[in-house]
Amino acid sequence: MSMQYLDMTGKTTDEAISKALAQLGLDRDDVSVEVLDQGKKGFLGLGSVPAKVRVSYGLEAEGVEKAAPAAAVQAPAERRGESGRPPRQSAPKPERTERRRPPERPGPASREEEPPVPAQAPVQAEDLGELCTDERAQKITVFLTGLLQHMESSAQVKVYCPEEGRYKVILEGEKLGQLIGRRGETLDAIQQLTSYAVNRSGEKRVRIHVDAENYRLKREQSLQNLARKVAAKVVRNRRNVTLEPMNAYERHVIHTALQGMENITTYSMGTDPNRRVIVAYAPEGRRR
Repeated sequence: MSMQYLDMTGKTTDEAISKALAQLGLDRDDVSVEVLDQGKKGFLGLGSVPAKVRVSYGLEAEGVEKAAPAAAVQAPAERRGESGRPPRQSAPKPERTERRRPPERPGPASREEEPPVPAQAPVQAEDLGELCTDERAQKITVFLTGLLQHMESSAQVKVYCPEEGRYKVILEGEKLGQLIGRRGETLDAIQQLTSYAVNRSGEKRVRIHVDAENYRLKREQSLQNLARKVAAKVVRNRRNVTLEPMNAYERHVIHTALQGMENITTYSMGTDPNRRVIVAYAPEGRRR
């Protein structure tokens, strides 16, 4: 299935995206969205301009051979006529021998080459050192153990302190997917609850990061790949692309991955939890 797109309008970009997804019967993860026009409210309904988005979907199948039509691969019994007799087979035609043309010499490129996607080294796993057993680590362990019991999870809690004022919590065990949730939403909630429970005593605040199955590292690498791919598309088409809503940490990963990239700038719009990163085309002299 080749890449296809649908243009949709709405009072806001979010409404236009929702209408397009409803019409296509797809989820937000299955499409790529370009904001063609942010729209304009106008005054008392006069002079208003609807927002317009382009929703792309499908797969780019370059160099992939298409599957044979279903009729060509039917069983012989399915190809029989209504009388039950097999169709007559015509005598095989002699094969034609085609003359092969000599390979053409490569000429000048007929279209503009796509900008290369800058390579970036994968993020290295953090050296956590030995298990931490100080007072804060014990509070973290007690709270999380009770929380996991309420969630009917048998995961084990291991607490590390890679640097002063920062605790890294690793959840280990089986079936940790339910603790991670869709795009880490459940893991983020567990982390927020743990941070609130440990820091509410009024003592010096500490940072707490909760991870399971190395999800944080994998997510960071995935976001970096997404950022570079979208940036190459923005430069090629010279059109801004609005990414899906992300939390503050994920937006930071996108901004950092594209920082200093030629003809690209990034900024955020909206309010949490629907705040999004805009990857924008910025010729020299127009960078933010």
